[in-house]
Amino acid sequence: MTSAAAPEYPWLLPGALASPTKVARRTTRDWLVDSHCFLLALGWLLVAVADARRPAPEIALNTGPAWLIPVDTVLGVVACGSLWLRRRWPVGLAVALLPLALVSATAAVALLIVVFTVVVHRPFPIAAALVGAYLVTTVVFNQLRPDPVMPFWLAMVWTTVITGLVMAWGMFVRARRQLVLSLRDRAERAEAEQQLRVAQARQLERTRIAREMHDVLAHRISLLSLHAGALEFRPDAPPEEIARAAGVIRGSAYSVLQDLREVIGVLRTDTDGGESPVPERPQPTLADVPALIEESRVAGVRVTVSDLVAAPETVPAAVGRSAYRIVQEGLTNARKHAAGTAVAIRLAGAPGDGLTVEIRNRWPVGDVPGPGIPGAGTGLVGIGERVNLAGGRLEYGRDDSGDFRLAAWLPWPA
Repeated sequence: MTSAAAPEYPWLLPGALASPTKVARRTTRDWLVDSHCFLLALGWLLVAVADARRPAPEIALNTGPAWLIPVDTVLGVVACGSLWLRRRWPVGLAVALLPLALVSATAAVALLIVVFTVVVHRPFPIAAALVGAYLVTTVVFNQLRPDPVMPFWLAMVWTTVITGLVMAWGMFVRARRQLVLSLRDRAERAEAEQQLRVAQARQLERTRIAREMHDVLAHRISLLSLHAGALEFRPDAPPEEIARAAGVIRGSAYSVLQDLREVIGVLRTDTDGGESPVPERPQPTLADVPALIEESRVAGVRVTVSDLVAAPETVPAAVGRSAYRIVQEGLTNARKHAAGTAVAIRLAGAPGDGLTVEIRNRWPVGDVPGPGIPGAGTGLVGIGERVNLAGGRLEYGRDDSGDFRLAAWLPWPA
């Protein structure tokens, strides 16, 4: 049970029976209810005492010996005062006041309130046992102090009916409170589950952003390294080439900073559940592959393309984005690990047959000149996960001819 429900109905918690003394402090509503119960019991006490002192004792309420009237008054005051303890020790108080039900008429309402408290706060077996005990005491009471205007059997019927009504009312109140707690618990659990789903969606989105950033940054940083290496090994290049390479470096660096700014902004605003103030840039599709290839050609990579895709405009966006990332990863790996080699890209497919993406480059011979471009070694792992999630197949490694081959098949519904 949640902590929010505990202060209002602590007796309905699972541990209430094991440690009944652990109750919450009275609320304003509890003070009002307890005050009304005390005043109601005290009012009955005054009515009973006044009735017992009437001039015609032969018709007074449950008369008895003269000494019994002050004793009964004292017992009634004790019963009324003990009502302030009924929330902390309902069962113990009911058992302690049980002997009063044998002789006291002034404590009748206070005893009914205690019985009602037990029915509301404790399980049915305990409440039923105490109610049965109180009904037994009424038999003795009606024998010791018979009503002067009502036969014994009619007095017992009235007593049983009133006690039964009090017990039924208490059971109704207990059932209603349990229902309220159950509904509140369900609402809080649903809210917690919704927050968990939001957190999971947020984590999945962060993971997706991390994958996208790996692909994008690895591609752009490899271009930066390639152009910077060209400037390092050819310091005597014509000014036009140097200017063109510097422009490419500047543009790639600016794009990298843009991407980093986007992902940092998303991660910052994501912590409080808000939306990013900067709209996410459109994701690349199959139509952006030619621009990606041209970017590598400008960087000096020899790329040949065989495009056999039928109706490329009908390729689903998710499939086209995966194809773009596969080509991007193949070009990045070729620049990292096989600098100077030619790269062959083949795209083929049709609706219903699937989309095939193949990138092939010669295996490098000897050491790569200059310092190698560091990598995390997770690019192909991420591509493999992306392809698996799309329901496709991925193959990579050296083939029989000695070339490195990266090939993927992606489903393309008809």
